[in-house]
Amino acid sequence: MKRIGGLRRKTRHKLKKSVRTKGKISLRRFFQNFETGDLVYLVAEPAIQKGLYNPRFHGKAGIIKNKQGSNYYVEIKDGNKIKSILTHPSHLKRR
Repeated sequence: MKRIGGLRRKTRHKLKKSVRTKGKISLRRFFQNFETGDLVYLVAEPAIQKGLYNPRFHGKAGIIKNKQGSNYYVEIKDGNKIKSILTHPSHLKRR
């Protein structure tokens, strides 16, 4: 059988904002800067779809490896594998 659905399938609660946080996000969060080696959490910002990682990595902790354009490479551990994710800074939270 062909698999139906994309990356945002079955993410109704995971990618939902609370009533008090709906609307525009702060510019401070959108333009935040990180240094190489900083510890961050992957926390999706549903209002911005640009640079959103796969929802299976939501809530994971990782390390900033380098910067590419306005995005950052975050290295996380998924099981026994180390994976590198390119994501927008609005989806990152300092640890």
